[in-house]
Amino acid sequence: MKKYKVTLTKEEREKLEALSSKGKHAAQTILNALVLLACDEGKYQKKRSINEEIARILTVSMKTIDRVKKRFVEEGLDMALTGKPSTRIYSRKADGDLEAHLIALSCSKAPQGYQRWTLRLLADKAVELKYIDAISYETVRRVLKKTSLSPGSNTAG
Repeated sequence: MKKYKVTLTKEEREKLEALSSKGKHAAQTILNALVLLACDEGKYQKKRSINEEIARILTVSMKTIDRVKKRFVEEGLDMALTGKPSTRIYSRKADGDLEAHLIALSCSKAPQGYQRWTLRLLADKAVELKYIDAISYETVRRVLKKTSLSPGSNTAG
């Protein structure tokens, strides 16, 4: 495995020390700042810790320490603190037309043998009526949660 050497400037150390000691920051950002401070091999570091000691003290894995050091060396301080933004694109399954069909369906009479619609019944019926190819009951729950028709609410009719 390639070894990455973290060398912080005085300004970077001050920024990381301020970030880790005060203010409102995400826990992962503070943890990454502490890892960088502990791994620093620059001239402003008083005592450098080894990775095993850092991992034990901060209760993080050795792999986490290696990833933070690698991001710092290759991509810079800001990227090492926050990590990469997600590149995943989420496509919506439920458009306005499907939402309207689900709401109308949930307001209708429940099928024979059932007192009321369940999320699974609604999902199965939407597929049966060919409103959509496939849908999970969780997607149905999210659609109905936007309205006052949620099966769990007191105002459901």
